[in-house]
Amino acid sequence: MPVESATPDRVELVREQIEALNRRDLDAVMTGVAEGTIFDGRFRDVSEGRAAIRVSVEDWFRAWEELDFELEEVSDLGHGVVFAVVTQDGRPVRGDGRLRQREGWVYLWVGSSIARLTIFEVDEARAAAEQLAEQRG
Repeated sequence: MPVESATPDRVELVREQIEALNRRDLDAVMTGVAEGTIFDGRFRDVSEGRAAIRVSVEDWFRAWEELDFELEEVSDLGHGVVFAVVTQDGRPVRGDGRLRQREGWVYLWVGSSIARLTIFEVDEARAAAEQLAEQRG
């Protein structure tokens, strides 16, 4: 009988979270967020804990008439570190044009829960994720 891995497929969990963001399904987005999770957004304040992170995501959604997330790249670097390139494309509320931003998301997972999510410029995120994985290894 094959032995199943106790380690969750974190790449798949990130994909599911992006899909939930696109549906604006906050309950599904928050599924993998642990109580003590820290969210450090590139242009937003640091939020700590499920309730604060949910409020931060709700506030972000309220600012957009339309908002789509595209997962361009996602890699499990080991030791609980996942690196993703995410593009947000949308039209702000009361805005005439569209805005597009490409970001690097660095996840730190403990089991199947996110302990920290930090958003950087893509190259900075890639370097930070690689360094974090090496430090944890």
